[in-house]
Amino acid sequence: MAKYSKSAGKKVEKVMKEKKKGTLKSGSGKKVTSRKQAIAIALSEARKAGAKVPKKAASKKKTALKKKAAPTKKAPVKKKAAAKKKR
Repeated sequence: MAKYSKSAGKKVEKVMKEKKKGTLKSGSGKKVTSRKQAIAIALSEARKAGAKVPKKAASKKKTALKKKAAPTKKAPVKKKAAAKKKR
């Protein structure tokens, strides 16, 4: 079973060509030089277009950590002793 759809693969090809030409820009408008960043942009665009692309790895990690972590109980707060009585 394929990890990505054909349309997602074509989107990655197109974006990699843009990167090679030097016309690919990130969200902030800066030129993309990293291969990994170019692929991430392509997959993000493919997701928006409705192509079959797995969820982001970061979001998978967060949900796994949430499931793993047990709810913690806070230690009871000790109240200060009442003010000293006046003499």
